[in-house]
Amino acid sequence: MTDITENNRNETDTPSAVPLAIVGIGCLFPKANNVETYWRNIREGVDAITEVPDSHWKPEDYFNIDKNAADMTYARRGGFIDPVDFDPLLYGLSPNNIEATDTTQLLGMVVARQALLDAGYSTSSDNADGRPFDRSRTSVILGITGTLELVIPLGARLGHPHWRRALADAGVADDVAEDVVQRIADSYVPWQENSFPGLLGNVAAGRIANRFDLGGTNCVVDAACASSLSAIHMAALELYSGRSDMAISGGFDTFNDIFMYMCFSKTPALSPTGNSRPFDINGDGTILGEGLGAIILKRLHDAERDGDKIYAVIKGMGSSSDGRGNAIYAPSANGQTLALKNAYQDAAIAPGTIELVEAHGTGTRVGDAVEAEALSSVFREDREDGTWCALGSVKSMIGHTKAAAGVAGLIKIAMALKQKVLPPTIKIEKPLEILNPGKAPVYVNTHKRPWITGSKMPRRAAISAFGFGGSNFHCVLEEAEQTKQEVEWDGDVLIFALSGKSPEVLDNKLQEITTDLSWDELRYAAASSLQTFSIKAQCRLVLVITHETPLKNLLNDIHVNLVDQNKSSWSLAEGAYFGSGKQKGAMAILFPGQGSQYPDMLRDLACQFPQMQTALTEANICFAETEPDQSLRDVIYPIPVFTEEERGHNVERLRSTRNAQPAIGAVSIGAYRILELFRIKPDYTAGHSFGELSALCAAGRIDSRSLNRLAIKRGELMQTEKDSDNGSMLAVAASAAILHEILEAEQLDLIIANHNAPKQVVLSGATDQIDRAIILLEKRGLGARKLTVSAAFHSSFVADAEKPFAQFLDTIKFKNGKYQVFANSTSEAYPHETAKAKALLASQLARPVEFVTQIENL
Repeated sequence: MTDITENNRNETDTPSAVPLAIVGIGCLFPKANNVETYWRNIREGVDAITEVPDSHWKPEDYFNIDKNAADMTYARRGGFIDPVDFDPLLYGLSPNNIEATDTTQLLGMVVARQALLDAGYSTSSDNADGRPFDRSRTSVILGITGTLELVIPLGARLGHPHWRRALADAGVADDVAEDVVQRIADSYVPWQENSFPGLLGNVAAGRIANRFDLGGTNCVVDAACASSLSAIHMAALELYSGRSDMAISGGFDTFNDIFMYMCFSKTPALSPTGNSRPFDINGDGTILGEGLGAIILKRLHDAERDGDKIYAVIKGMGSSSDGRGNAIYAPSANGQTLALKNAYQDAAIAPGTIELVEAHGTGTRVGDAVEAEALSSVFREDREDGTWCALGSVKSMIGHTKAAAGVAGLIKIAMALKQKVLPPTIKIEKPLEILNPGKAPVYVNTHKRPWITGSKMPRRAAISAFGFGGSNFHCVLEEAEQTKQEVEWDGDVLIFALSGKSPEVLDNKLQEITTDLSWDELRYAAASSLQTFSIKAQCRLVLVITHETPLKNLLNDIHVNLVDQNKSSWSLAEGAYFGSGKQKGAMAILFPGQGSQYPDMLRDLACQFPQMQTALTEANICFAETEPDQSLRDVIYPIPVFTEEERGHNVERLRSTRNAQPAIGAVSIGAYRILELFRIKPDYTAGHSFGELSALCAAGRIDSRSLNRLAIKRGELMQTEKDSDNGSMLAVAASAAILHEILEAEQLDLIIANHNAPKQVVLSGATDQIDRAIILLEKRGLGARKLTVSAAFHSSFVADAEKPFAQFLDTIKFKNGKYQVFANSTSEAYPHETAKAKALLASQLARPVEFVTQIENL
């Protein structure tokens, strides 16, 4: 598990690569015209696969379910980029040259410009839109497969002699034949002066170098579906050698016409069911996609010196050829294994430290099985047991983008490292047997999870890309910063905040929000509203809007409520909230106790807010100090499983008291830190049972590390099994008064451990007494539910834990705190004196929770 270092290399080994920084990203992929949207789609598991659009080809002309039908394809779905507004003058092109220029060349300039601007660098020599840089030492090296799409229609026009001969052989009159020939020719792009450069792959790089005045190396690389990683590999060599100081690299592929579908259909490699399901046991082929991705690369020390934004760091790359394999297009486990080993040697990093791999993962049975075998063997050599590395493939969402496939995955990995999220792979119902959780070092990650670490080691990831001809590439990356720095505001949720002296003023402001506005215009309007909002205004209105919000209906409903109703406050289910006058009363924040936990709790917040990630990371590290073989992260956000039995195991593992209490504490304080971000300050805090520890931390009586240590100790003490019965607990829907009468009348030796609500209590006591109570209560028509707990909490059954917990509390420093904390057992505020506060907290374990009285006192 330790890194490979120079000290344990042989003298003949290749020296470690110079770390490279990814400082800018531009992309166009299905349903994503920029990197923010692309990452959001990946994170949320958006399926971008659609039917073939009219802009490409017509399935009625070429589709046939029969795989062997001549000149027909059995596929009709794929990933297609949305139309892009292209300004030819911005890119120095005459409009009449557009038809003779391949889409890849045109859109390649668009994504290169995106990447430069994203990196903060100017796209023009006058530096009007960004920082200057040495253009003479900036290279453009791209992955492009062969010639471009434009060659197909231009080549098709050259068939006119065959058309004429066929028409003549059919006895068609010359004038009619010539008309037919001309009609066919008119359906294709005509040849002109710019056609030749317009169809060449290398000109895609040349146009970028020309338009942005770049003087470094300018070329393209063809390694089939590994082309973009191959190009990045070459760009890295340029930077390693010092020949360039900056490089634009990646891969472009807009070749998704019927020709490409025919190529993959006759292999055959396409999915007849229309979905790419990487590493699924029922995977039946791939789906074609199109896209363009460009990254800006610099040497890491240069990027740090220049103050660049750094997405991720490329630590090393490995490549290999399959040599004499089974076939020129068949995958080879040996060839892939060699590329992986070369990459980890080049990066001086051990495979056992990699926690995320973006696989080639096409969805083909043979290809996925070979790749899973290669990954498992290399990773298992480094760590003999355990399952620790998430595996995925973005092809499940956007299809196989061929020349752009590698950079599509690389951008995904770079964003995952920056945002500290393990992204999902969709459409997986049951993984290949070699990847069953617990068996292999890698597992298929099917839903987003926060990427929480348990050590000081940086997060690391890798990506593979393989191409026909036996080309294998593997790239190793590392995060640039170990702590998530900023909240990920991706513009998918908008908050409008309006304020004014009267409802009429708000209604007037509301008229400026119309359904005619684009989403970008709505984002700008929402941001502007936040700048002028005043909490002190007489009337206040907040709107929460997403892409799915029925905006027209919402605005109409708000208008009706503002103008026709006279209420001091109201809310609408669609996301509108109104209040007027001064805020009345104080605010208390309550924290949950055991029983509130569930796998993946507050997962969305944990993936978006650094405050939550920090809290979870601190708890995970603290948990590992006492449970070195356990990860609290995997208890809260478990590795995805695929059977009800496995899911039940995850629930039970989290339900265990020694796990549940640290988990609830970590998530609770993380959520509270998010509230603090929004300037929410309570007057009081309180918690239910275990939640009292969270309340003390939120109030500042104890720090977060003390909370984590106390949660671990409390869970450990309350989980301890006795030789005899540990007792049980029973939730009953009845008032405390009625329960007291029943307990006395039936001579049940039970206590009311939790008085949770006026008509809901929890009984604690011996298991036989709880079982007897269930029967008696059911006879009286009272609902009762036995709780799944390890002991009869808040009763004498856990009294033995009080003394050791009190002793442990002696190692914890208590502070004065910012807010009063109300206690369960006394229903009053915690005493200021440290000794009394600790004694009260220790005694809480075995004393009843008087939650009703506590709330009434608050």
